Amino acid sequence: MSTIRGYSQSNYYDSADNDYSAYNQNASSFLAGLSINSGNSNNNGIMGGINLSDYASIKNGSYGKLVKAYYAKQKADGASSGRDSSAKLTSMGSAAGTLAKSASALMKDSLWEKKQIKTKDEKTGEETTKEDIDLDSITKAVKSFVDNYNKTIESAGNSNTKDVLRNAAWMTKTTKSTERLLERAGISVGADNKLELDEDALKKADISTLKSVFTGYNSFESKVYDKAQSMTNAAARAGGTYTSTGNYSDVLSSILPSNIDKKE
Repeated sequence: MSTIRGYSQSNYYDSADNDYSAYNQNASSFLAGLSINSGNSNNNGIMGGINLSDYASIKNGSYGKLVKAYYAKQKADGASSGRDSSAKLTSMGSAAGTLAKSASALMKDSLWEKKQIKTKDEKTGEETTKEDIDLDSITKAVKSFVDNYNKTIESAGNSNTKDVLRNAAWMTKTTKSTERLLERAGISVGADNKLELDEDALKKADISTLKSVFTGYNSFESKVYDKAQSMTNAAARAGGTYTSTGNYSDVLSSILPSNIDKKE
């Protein structure tokens, strides 16, 4: 997870904390390769600011090939410079999106409402019904959350995307600061920042303690939900690219879970 600690190292950022260093370099290199000048037609074959040889290249299609070749090179350069690949960003975004969904499921009021619970005496076989909290369903939801949390941390820990690392670091810090309360809910925090669930301890925990962890505004669960969403969005932004036709294609946004944009 050493990458999370070093996420703040970067090249150039604007006031909004966006990294434009690579973009500025790529744009300058691309424009420098075109013979574009200001002014009107002159004796050197410049017409309307565009060299006639460039105009011919655009017309016969070689310009389009040049653009495709240029962006193919940028993609290869990006992969070799340690940037996250599209596949890696997709994996991270998907893991964080699944975490957000499992966190949202735990925050649903219906999960914590009393229900008619049927129990069966193992000796007599007699069935009884009582109104109570469905601890089995809650335990199942918590287990799913813990599994998805660990997958997200593992995926983000190997990332080179600054915004993903920032949100992952914030999430692990929040988890660490809530460690004592989590232990009362049967959840321990390991040295690798991953969670471990003791199902028996969870079922023995006080319901008010469980609710304070997993439900309500500003609870541990709501904070993880928010950061999981932020990680998904960060991965989607980093995976957005321009096509050879000049259109912006946010590929990750179209394939990641869309229903995590709001709490269910």
